[in-house]
Amino acid sequence: QLQLVESGGGLVQAGGSLRLSCAGSGRTFSNYAMGWFRQAPGKEREFVAAISRSGGLTNYVDFVKGRFTISRDNAKNTVYLQMNSLKPEDAAVYYCAASRGTYSAMVYGRSCDYWGQGTQVTVSS
Repeated sequence: QLQLVESGGGLVQAGGSLRLSCAGSGRTFSNYAMGWFRQAPGKEREFVAAISRSGGLTNYVDFVKGRFTISRDNAKNTVYLQMNSLKPEDAAVYYCAASRGTYSAMVYGRSCDYWGQGTQVTVSS
């Protein structure tokens, strides 16, 4: 079992920045592609970004491209999501996920094997 714990959420004004972290434990972190998803109230969970095992390849949903950056530090067993130029519509619970499959397949959500408990991001206008 790979345990994932997110942190870094909070309240920020529109246009501001936050960096989310997700720490993994219990399994070899570098064996997993990692991703971030989010779910706003009344909406389905949606893919945000994913990163390959080595960190060399990334994938983003269109509405965060140029604003969000996913990265990982396998020595620290941690994946990050740097979020800049935040908008009110970015407000959601953000979840990290791990997959034994490819990072590119994480966009489908169902390929994820482990999930964190989520961290709340609130953006005030």
